[in-house]
Amino acid sequence: MKIQPLFDRIVIKQEEAENKTSSGILLAGSQEKPQIANVLAVGKGGVIDGKEVVMQLKVGDKVLYPKYAGSEFKIDGETLVVLRQSDVLAILLDK
Repeated sequence: MKIQPLFDRIVIKQEEAENKTSSGILLAGSQEKPQIANVLAVGKGGVIDGKEVVMQLKVGDKVLYPKYAGSEFKIDGETLVVLRQSDVLAILLDK
């Protein structure tokens, strides 16, 4: 199923939690979810609450977002999060 967020919203998918440390030690199963995600879909922006919102994010961006931001949904067996662009804290860039 294809999803198109409205206005200033984006759809993200969380990255999988690491189950090993860099030295190879296996971690217990009760880990916190990562706060890093990939952007799957982006709204078109527009006038929201009387202000023009230009979308800064694009599909494929890797972002950092707050732990309790957005709304979580299951679509076609995948857990996705829908949140506002303004909830995103940063875009993670490659060196």
